[in-house]
Amino acid sequence: MKQKEAEYADKYANADQQTIGNIKDNYERTEKGIVNELFFQVPHGGTIGNHREKIWGKMFENIVPRKFVIEQSVFIIDSYGKVSNEVDLAIFDETYTPYIFRYAQLKFIPIEAVACAIECKSTSMNKEKLMTWTSSIQSLKTSPKSFVRTIGNIACAEINPVKTQTATRPLRILCCLNEEAKMLIKENERCFDITIRARDGEDKLKIEWDDKKKNLFDWYTSLNHAGGLSNCGENSGIKGEEEVKKYGLDNYLVHHKNSELTLLTFNFQLNQLLMLINNPMLFPHAAYAEMFDKNGNGKERDNG
Repeated sequence: MKQKEAEYADKYANADQQTIGNIKDNYERTEKGIVNELFFQVPHGGTIGNHREKIWGKMFENIVPRKFVIEQSVFIIDSYGKVSNEVDLAIFDETYTPYIFRYAQLKFIPIEAVACAIECKSTSMNKEKLMTWTSSIQSLKTSPKSFVRTIGNIACAEINPVKTQTATRPLRILCCLNEEAKMLIKENERCFDITIRARDGEDKLKIEWDDKKKNLFDWYTSLNHAGGLSNCGENSGIKGEEEVKKYGLDNYLVHHKNSELTLLTFNFQLNQLLMLINNPMLFPHAAYAEMFDKNGNGKERDNG
């Protein structure tokens, strides 16, 4: 331990301690401000619910890179014709904004573009509704039916898939004020990847991750191969696999004044996972064109 401390002392001998400390103080104040805003009380439930969504949205806006945009109250759609339940907040790659299907105030975002699907709740949470919501996100599938010019040829992902990314999925995030959120995750391991709880009276956020994923490689496979590695013909031996297996999200913890600086820690953790996805899948124009052509032609929806 002493040897490590000596190594760090040497490594950061010229670090600007005052500026770094000021940045950490600012993150601490920001986190406190978010919690205070979330617990602000007004008599109209609908109004405060919308207000809290905007607070959560602003928090994410200050964390994710500018290539992402955040939309409130959207639906996610796939090229098989499935549509999710309403998503309170969606974080998606701005590269895909031309492919948002708008109908008046309704917004439908293709699953290929979505990096995070976020459900915002207050202190009351209905377990069945949460499970229904997550199931509606999990049922969506990306399509490999894309065509793109590359150096030397025109690539068809359906025939020659990108081996490092065969089927992406969004991170499922629950933002709430409820102390029972952790129990809900344990009861269903596939429910949410991340739960963020504001803790009244503590001025802190409590952020919990799916502990089934032990390292960055687990997250990589979950987010880039939603259908499983065995289904995509990709064998073990991916370049860099062994190195990323050595790193877990605990390696991104930042401490300040003898406690975890939650918001800054989350900044590094979330952006690391977004970087593992890196760019979204190539957009399957043909798949969506076929889906719209073959459906919605005056026939009643089959709910059977």
